[in-house]
Amino acid sequence: MSIFALLSMGRFCCRCCCPRGLWMLSAPCCDDRRMCVCPGPRRIGIPVRSSSLPLFSDAMPAPTQLFFPLIRNCELSRIYGTVCYCHHKHLCCSSPYFPQSRLRYTPHPAYATFCRPKENWWQYTQGRRYASTPQKFYLTPPQVNSILKANEYSFKVPEFDGKNVSSVLGFDSNQLPANAPIEDRRSAATCLQTRGMLLGVFDGHAGCACSQAVSERLFYYIAVSLLPHETLLEIENAVESGRALLPILQWHKHPNDYFSKEASKLYFNSLRTYWQELIDLNTGESTDIDVKEALINAFKRLDNDISLEAQVGDPNSFLNYLVLRVAFSGATACVAHVDGVDLHVANTGDSRAMLGVQEEDGSWSAVTLSNDHNAQNERELERLKLEHPKNEAKSVVKQDRLLGLLMPFRAFGDVKFKWSIDLQKRVIESGPDQLNDNEYTKFIPPNYYTPPYLTAEPEVTYHRLRPQDKFLVLATDGLWETMHRQDVVRIVGEYLTGMHHQQPIAVGGYKVTLGQMHGLLTERRTKMSSVFEDQNAATHLIRHAVGNNEFGTVDHERLSKMLSLPEELARMYRDDITIIVVQFNSHVVGAYQNQE
Repeated sequence: MSIFALLSMGRFCCRCCCPRGLWMLSAPCCDDRRMCVCPGPRRIGIPVRSSSLPLFSDAMPAPTQLFFPLIRNCELSRIYGTVCYCHHKHLCCSSPYFPQSRLRYTPHPAYATFCRPKENWWQYTQGRRYASTPQKFYLTPPQVNSILKANEYSFKVPEFDGKNVSSVLGFDSNQLPANAPIEDRRSAATCLQTRGMLLGVFDGHAGCACSQAVSERLFYYIAVSLLPHETLLEIENAVESGRALLPILQWHKHPNDYFSKEASKLYFNSLRTYWQELIDLNTGESTDIDVKEALINAFKRLDNDISLEAQVGDPNSFLNYLVLRVAFSGATACVAHVDGVDLHVANTGDSRAMLGVQEEDGSWSAVTLSNDHNAQNERELERLKLEHPKNEAKSVVKQDRLLGLLMPFRAFGDVKFKWSIDLQKRVIESGPDQLNDNEYTKFIPPNYYTPPYLTAEPEVTYHRLRPQDKFLVLATDGLWETMHRQDVVRIVGEYLTGMHHQQPIAVGGYKVTLGQMHGLLTERRTKMSSVFEDQNAATHLIRHAVGNNEFGTVDHERLSKMLSLPEELARMYRDDITIIVVQFNSHVVGAYQNQE
């Protein structure tokens, strides 16, 4: 019998091994994953024979599949069900072993009592022991490659597309999950009725519902915003008469990058309403399309539709629950539109776009094409304070988070930071039981006086491509938390060109013996031959992001350990990583430049 069938029967919940298999509305938790509020016990660790704390010992780097039998048989929940009450894990986060800085949400103090260890809790761990001595498990290189390459995708643009030679040679993309399920999404598509290509990464929080919806819908809103008046009229007339529609996007997707078929009609109706309004607003007198304005309008309109769909609801119970999950979860977005030598980057949140530039001497430099919308951005802090009364200046951002809870200051969804309190209560009370029983959805952020506090309006950056601009890296914050932008550009540049500039080895203050230095030099000598084991630039970058040691080289043992972590622990060390590497055609870019 399938897990889905068991969940439908209410046998158990696959995320917490407890009765009542009901997925509750996506909400933030300690590991930034979906939350289940069923009243059963939760897994908190794997017991090993050790008298020392914490429970997560050095024996933990083991392949996740080793623990599947324990999870299926509910062994872990039976052991630890009496150890810790954690029915509201997303609001407690009180474990000292989990870094708060990695969380999208931070808990409110009022909810700290939801997770409290019982007295003498260690006595309950003596019932069963699954390992007599600490054991370490390491993945073999083929196993490591299998994990790293599972989600990779590559696309090469045809040399001649029927209109013009493209300034984009192609792109590589990949994802490495830390959350289960992964909350990041990616999208890439060619605009068929207008010129150009769209590429984007989407970082979800409080679940994957919002990032999934945005990854499916945003490019359609952008494409419609870029269409001329005559084409919009033609599409509307085709819908009215029941004729086949003109395709406006050609998607480039990995098989895992799915579409929600159940919501396709709802999404289409909202999109049609948008283009009907564009037809009414535009009389066709002006043929010039402002790409920056189109990107901003598309972002804002999609976020507005997400909010409106949740307020109106749907007669179909499944869709009604889906639109509420999308609205109450959130997602950041970083999207690039490439048309000839015109590159626009629209960013909402803390994902980044980085341009790789090759200097005359062959070295690489990084040019940032987006700004993080968080507490490290002084302009964002100033914007937030100006949008709210002066008496809220000290409460609108606390501990570098919006209202002390949310890290990004711009995002799709997250209606808990946009709707009024009355509207939130009305929607929750009239919503399904799963929503009404969820403690997170009923929780009102502290100092919530003058909403909205959050916006999805993007910051758009324009850059005119030059022959020395070789590639663009779009990535969620899981990459930038682990690697400096200059290292990212250097690694990708060396991978794409096959040229490795030998910089002096920096040991960073470490005491290195002659033998260790010899090992580093030998490893660097073999680097050029090993680099080609990756056929995808994004995969190669993820390998470095996860496996780099203190000397800046990939350490297989470290990489194996990181990839072996069970899903309960992986989020403690890193976030989901999603990367798109776009390679530019320098010859075409140079030809554009010469024509002028």
